[in-house]
This record gives sequence, structure tokens and C-alpha cells, in this order.
Amino acid sequence: MSATNLPVSDNSSDSSSGTKNFFNNYFTAQVSYPAGEIDAVVGFFLKRGFDEQSAKSTAIVILNQAKLDDVNVFQLIDTLKGLSDVQLSQVVSEILNQTRQKTSVLGYRLLNVDETFESRNIKL
Repeated sequence: MSATNLPVSDNSSDSSSGTKNFFNNYFTAQVSYPAGEIDAVVGFFLKRGFDEQSAKSTAIVILNQAKLDDVNVFQLIDTLKGLSDVQLSQVVSEILNQTRQKTSVLGYRLLNVDETFESRNIKL
């Protein structure tokens, strides 16, 4: 047997090697934002009644989405200021759903009001 300086290669047929590689490299990309932007977005959601942890989580998602869409985060916050609490919840749930797995989505219930011919003719 000859000795070499090469690293030992793992030639085993381990079916979990792809999964291990994925999770070992999951949080390697570093993302940084200016502290003023983070404080402004977190403060906006805290002021609108969000819990501290949910405000931070939502702020990170908003900052990531603003960076992906190349939108100034302060303009985005100014746009969100004009929304009511219900409208803000709907917008936030839509943004969060864009970043979530399709098997785990957030939603809100809309009341279905069906106007049928039969229901108009019934007297109570």
C-alpha cells in the first residue's frame, strides 16, 4: 500500500450524503443590512402591534424581499404606513407565503357571500 498526501475520499454509497451536504452549507451565505434599516423596519412593525420576535422575523423577510426586488426599504415602509391593520396583515401574509414552502402557507379567511335567486325569495 502506498502512502499519499491526498485526503481520504468517502466512496461509500451513503444515501444521506446529499442531505448532509445541504444542511452543512445552509447558513453559509452572509447577508448584512445597515442598522438604521433594520431598526426602522422592526420599529414599524412594533408600532403596528406586532410581537417583538414576529416584528424581527417579518423585518428580515421584508429586508430580504426589498433587496431581491431592488426597492428602497424606506419607500416600502412609507407605502405600508397607509394600510389599515387588516390590509397590513394580508400584505405581510402574502410576502411571507412567497418565502415559505408551498406545503406550509399562511392564510386569512374571507367570508363567502352567495347571492342566489332562491335565497332572495325566502321570507323569514
